[in-house]
Amino acid sequence: MKKVITYGTYDLLHVGHINLLRRAKALGDYLIVALSTDEFNAIKNKKAYYSYEDRKIILESIRYVDEVIPERNWEQKIQDILDHKVDVFVMGDDWQGKFDFLKDYCEVVYLPRTEGISTTKIKEDLYNKKLTK
Repeated sequence: MKKVITYGTYDLLHVGHINLLRRAKALGDYLIVALSTDEFNAIKNKKAYYSYEDRKIILESIRYVDEVIPERNWEQKIQDILDHKVDVFVMGDDWQGKFDFLKDYCEVVYLPRTEGISTTKIKEDLYNKKLTK
């Protein structure tokens, strides 16, 4: 069985997230999503709208996702790859080159982002809509 892993916050789920998960799953047989915990997001100066528990439930309901594990820190990636016997590490191409050090442990793939959509854009659009009312 070929295992794939990807990481992220997956807040305000949108078609870009689904496209990434679908394409990641197509690279193997089993997709693991390492989901950033609320505590880790705070360290990254990120604030998710939904709690870790809610984001985990949402991800587990997506047919491309086989398993969700917590992402608690930047350093856990090598151990996750070893512990879960991962063959392919996947991230969006906005991270191009940042995880090449993992090539010593598995294949590293950077997938193109879906044009015109991001959680940041959604938040900005909602904020701007609120200001115009």
